[in-house]
Amino acid sequence: MKKWKCTVCGYIHTGEEPPETCPVCGADRSKFVELTEESEGSLPKEENKPSRREPDPVVETETPSGLYEMATGLMARHHAHPVSTHIPNGVLPVSVVFILMAAMFNIAGLAQAAFYNVIFVLLCMPFVLFSGYNEWKRKYNGVMTSTFRIKMICGAAVTLLALLVVIWQMTDPGVALHGSSHRGLFVLVNMVMLGAAGIAGFLGGKLVFRD
Repeated sequence: MKKWKCTVCGYIHTGEEPPETCPVCGADRSKFVELTEESEGSLPKEENKPSRREPDPVVETETPSGLYEMATGLMARHHAHPVSTHIPNGVLPVSVVFILMAAMFNIAGLAQAAFYNVIFVLLCMPFVLFSGYNEWKRKYNGVMTSTFRIKMICGAAVTLLALLVVIWQMTDPGVALHGSSHRGLFVLVNMVMLGAAGIAGFLGGKLVFRD
């Protein structure tokens, strides 16, 4: 049985033909190369492993471009993006639960706590987005597939919806409480924001674990 390797994410497929699309990163079949026993045996052991491209070497220089390369290289090497995504994926569920409880039981304190949580997420999102872009360029060669496109859309949606939620609560602090005509819509916006973060996290997990 033949083996095919995705040159974008390193996924290994076993079959007579490569798949139409990579089940991990969404790359089309043109990105697959056949692995043969001869080619596998001629490579060093560590090169046989189905892994993503290693981050570019860190360039140690004092020029502005060199400092940028060093910083972004360290970010990719030390997995800054997977680490930073734990912020929206960890904090937003708490925030949405608080909003739901505030909407159901008319608890202003929970709505206020959710407000502060979303502010924290919003402040962190620029780094989350930039680290994700940096990892896409360095580890996946900047290849645009459906998986990366959806992740980017979801990341942008989380950022914009978090900004909307913060502005909304600033201008109408009681929007999540009884008596507000926009309570249902506000809860829905929070749920969509959480869903976008969840989808991005799910796809990121597929890329990391190639499953």
